[in-house]
Amino acid sequence: MGRETKETEENWKTRHKMVVVGPHISIVTLNVNGLNSPMKRHRVAGWIKEQDPTICCLQETHLSPKDKHRLRVKGWRTILQANNEQKKAGVAILISDKVDFKAKQIKNDKEGEYIMIKGTLHQEDITLINIYAPNTGAPKFVKQLLIELKEDINNNTIIVGDLNTPLTPMDRTSRQKINKEIIELNEKLDQMD
Repeated sequence: MGRETKETEENWKTRHKMVVVGPHISIVTLNVNGLNSPMKRHRVAGWIKEQDPTICCLQETHLSPKDKHRLRVKGWRTILQANNEQKKAGVAILISDKVDFKAKQIKNDKEGEYIMIKGTLHQEDITLINIYAPNTGAPKFVKQLLIELKEDINNNTIIVGDLNTPLTPMDRTSRQKINKEIIELNEKLDQMD
């Protein structure tokens, strides 16, 4: 009986230890409203280091495809971006060097309004979509994008970004109304679970 109790204790300790040391992720998202100023890039890099997330998603980077080298943060070597030639919009996903991430597939648009990465994080499948929706027609844009990416979206998908759309009453000011497009977007999001 004593031996069984000791084995049970050891099993519990092993299981408990795995739970404690098991991987978890933290994601932060920020609309940076342009990163062409060296001072602003420095402040954003400092903020990222201070927050110390697993994944950091940025919107409105306003970088061109040639400016990819401008977005560097020590400790975040994996930086995936979608940028616009006219330095409008722009999204980026930074992944901490502290985690085991392997990208399998990357999709983005030439307008810099979204980037999707599929990969593994600590041997678990993950799909991450970072969206910067245009100021006008945002609900329609997001809904259409979700329809286009439908085959890539599953229960391991995380959608983040600046949707420029109040999805819930808490997200809107007293002057903003929920229109038909927002209702349809919410229905699409609910449908995709």
